[in-house]
Amino acid sequence: MIRLKSLTMIDTNFDKNHIWHPYTSMQNPLPVYPVAKADGIYIELEDGRRLIDGMASWWCMIHGYNRPELNQALSTQLGKMAHVMFGGLTHEPAIELAKLLVQITPPSLQKVFISDSGSVAVEVAIKMAKQYWINQGQQTRNKILSLRGAYHGDTFAAMSVCDPVTGMHQLFEGSMPLNYFAERPVCRFGEPCREEDLSNIRSLLKTHKHEIAALILEPIVQGAGGMWFYSAEYLIKVRALCDEYDILLIADEIATGFGRTGLMFACEHANIAADILCLGKALTGGYMSLAATLCNEKVSDGISKDSGVFMHGPTFMGNPLACATAIASINLLLNSPWQDRVANIEQQLSKELKACIESKAVNEVRTLGAIGVVEMKEAIDLKLAQEFFVSKGIWIRPFGKLLYTMPPYIINKKELNQLTQAIVEFTKLEA
Repeated sequence: MIRLKSLTMIDTNFDKNHIWHPYTSMQNPLPVYPVAKADGIYIELEDGRRLIDGMASWWCMIHGYNRPELNQALSTQLGKMAHVMFGGLTHEPAIELAKLLVQITPPSLQKVFISDSGSVAVEVAIKMAKQYWINQGQQTRNKILSLRGAYHGDTFAAMSVCDPVTGMHQLFEGSMPLNYFAERPVCRFGEPCREEDLSNIRSLLKTHKHEIAALILEPIVQGAGGMWFYSAEYLIKVRALCDEYDILLIADEIATGFGRTGLMFACEHANIAADILCLGKALTGGYMSLAATLCNEKVSDGISKDSGVFMHGPTFMGNPLACATAIASINLLLNSPWQDRVANIEQQLSKELKACIESKAVNEVRTLGAIGVVEMKEAIDLKLAQEFFVSKGIWIRPFGKLLYTMPPYIINKKELNQLTQAIVEFTKLEA
């Protein structure tokens, strides 16, 4: 029998030699900071330092850490059933979660497929779109149209609709599905959409209509592909183009869903409904890995006609623990003043991050909802940036040229000010 050594300290040396962290090399790994616990908006390191989490753990911990309501939901469900297969069985947490999702999303989205991660939710959406057209006898419609600057996940089909330059396409050339890409909209959030913003996407739809199964986009906010905020009017016109050319529209709201942009879902800024909607990240308040792909009856009927079945079934689909936590998280959000909180965060981020533009190292500052973005002129040294922010009691993880924050909604003004002032100071040091 192997006996595990009892450790009083986190074994970071073992971590360095054996655990592969995201987007890192095993030969020259970036330093990691050992976490002892987390509570509220704070991450507490093993050495006792407390860091304000400006990332909401990659945008999912919207309520903060160690919430009694979510802890209780997990504990109660654990006493009943941790997991049961979803093939041929069902349970109350999955049913109640689906009811909630149908209730808070557009009325046309009546069918819910529950999976276990955001990337899988996108894979499911792409499979839905392709299988829909196969069942209509149009097998040639097997391409997806995406936007440059997009990010939809790291699994293969999801990766194939990420930006072709930043989305690892060259690395996996020859083994990844080939799709079409339209120029990202130049029109900014709050501005009108011009014809030039639509000409490229209109041309691609017109030319490749008989090859394209669906158009996928991140509504209003392109996330990890560049943190770009675009016009709601663009979204309205893209919905109209999809209708005109009979193309399914997939909305990836994994990052923007559950209030991040100031509305429950970013599609609400344009008052449009997608044919297929992907949700994840904040779905469980960050407690459990869970995702959902919703679709309208056009899609579900198209796949299911002539006794057709949708060919996907993850082992942990509909996990009761995750579903129960998601129900508690959504109810916690709905019963809180989340809109006021997000509006206050937006106002403070907008006001306090303006000072960054005074730095010669900064290209642009953008804010929307509980999202603040500082785009630098040059790529940021991640190791040095992390060391700086940790020294200031802040947890922020930049990527590329982007320094950004998406904090938990419960952050107060003093805590948010500490976060923004650290960002401002960093940009001045970079000048």
